[in-house]
Amino acid sequence: MTAHSTSRGTAPRFGMIGLVVRDMAASLAFYRRLGVEIPEDADAQPHVDTLLPGGLRLAWDTVDTIRSFDPDWSPAVGSRVSLAFDCGSPEGVDAVYAELTEAGYEGRLKPWDAFWGQRYATLHDPDGNGVDLYAPNT
Repeated sequence: MTAHSTSRGTAPRFGMIGLVVRDMAASLAFYRRLGVEIPEDADAQPHVDTLLPGGLRLAWDTVDTIRSFDPDWSPAVGSRVSLAFDCGSPEGVDAVYAELTEAGYEGRLKPWDAFWGQRYATLHDPDGNGVDLYAPNT
C-alpha cells in the first residue's frame, strides 16, 4: 500500500475548509476584504462556497443550516485552527491589519517580526475564528 492509497483505493484529497457563521453577510464582507472572491448575491444564502487559487474550496454555512441536519450542534469553545493569508510583504501585513482593525474587526496580535522569519499578525473574523496575516520578513 502506498502513501496515496487506502484499503478502499485512492486516499481522500483535502478539498475544502468550512466555516459556520452567525451572520453570512458579515462573514462574507470580512473575507472579501481579504481578497476572497465571493459573489455579492451570496450574502443571503444559507450555504456559500468558492474556489480558491490552487483548487481548495472555502465554504460558509449558517448556524441554522448546520442545525438543520445536526440539531445538537454547538460552537467549539476556543480556537485551534486559523486561516492564514499571505500579504506579500511586511508592509502588506501592516496595511491589511490596519485596514481591518480600523474597519472594526477585532485585532488579536498586532503585527510583529516573528522569530521564524515572517512579519505576522492575528485578528478574528466576525465569528471569532483566528485569521493570520503573514509575509516573508525580508
